[in-house]
Amino acid sequence: MPKPLLPRLAAVAAAAALTLTACGSDDASTTSPGSSGLDKVTVADAADADTTPKVEFKADSVKVDATEDRVIKAGDGAELDGTELLSFDYAIFSAKTGKELDSNYAGDPVGLDLADETVLPGLSAGLKGQKVGSRVLIAIPPKEAFGEGGNERLGIEGDESLLFLVDILSAITPLSEATGAAVEPKEGLPTVEMVAGEPATITVPKDYADPKSTIVQPLITGEGEEVTAGQMIRVTYTGVTTREGKVFDSSANSPKGYAEFPIGVGNVIQGWDKGLVGQKVGSRVLLVIPAAEGYGAEGREPDIKGGDTLVFVVDILAAY
Repeated sequence: MPKPLLPRLAAVAAAAALTLTACGSDDASTTSPGSSGLDKVTVADAADADTTPKVEFKADSVKVDATEDRVIKAGDGAELDGTELLSFDYAIFSAKTGKELDSNYAGDPVGLDLADETVLPGLSAGLKGQKVGSRVLIAIPPKEAFGEGGNERLGIEGDESLLFLVDILSAITPLSEATGAAVEPKEGLPTVEMVAGEPATITVPKDYADPKSTIVQPLITGEGEEVTAGQMIRVTYTGVTTREGKVFDSSANSPKGYAEFPIGVGNVIQGWDKGLVGQKVGSRVLLVIPAAEGYGAEGREPDIKGGDTLVFVVDILAAY
């Protein structure tokens, strides 16, 4: 796939703060707050949307052996079943010291795949069953967070329980393939044949004239929301060069069978940013990308030579 050039700050923070970098339990369970002290934690609204809500509790007053949650404000959206892609704000506090360890409230909302096995077990357990629009406190013991190794970047020791404050902003269930209205492509473009779970077959016409700027040809117009710059998107894709017509990369050959990355912010080649922002979720898009909006005169060895024009077919499965 077009490899990210720059990591998005929110994505990097989330990877460190919300996913496993040390061994933890994968069988987290949740209970309602009782003698743990979670019911004594106070949460006050922030002065503005870019400030972390004020969370106060006495140091070492929240003690949990298993993940517990407390709903501060109940949302009226759908109930999470653990398969969704979430957009949310969060802050993390040390149960031992009461200090804030991390927060994204001053930045963009974080996208998270709730079904991802690397997400902290306690966080997944605490979010499952909550409703979209809710504000939730989740207390997580070490075994259901970062385990004995802790998290050096966040200054979390191996014996430290964590307190998460989470505002669940939205949730979507990703598609498995493009779905919507078929579009008749313009004549003379590369053609596409799709087989589920396999790289697409892209056929480049003989003596095809490479374009000077990216061609964006919808093959299916989806029924979802339009993709906006800065969102994380989930896609399946296959890519070939017009020079050889051989597949040089396909999400079908990856362990997950799809790829995710922020779009419209320079994390991928220009042709992808140019061609996918504004398309609707559920769409299948053919992209013919000249070198100037692809990998340029340098190319990307061993499969993409300098000056190569690229052809991709992309299914947009989700944007969040």
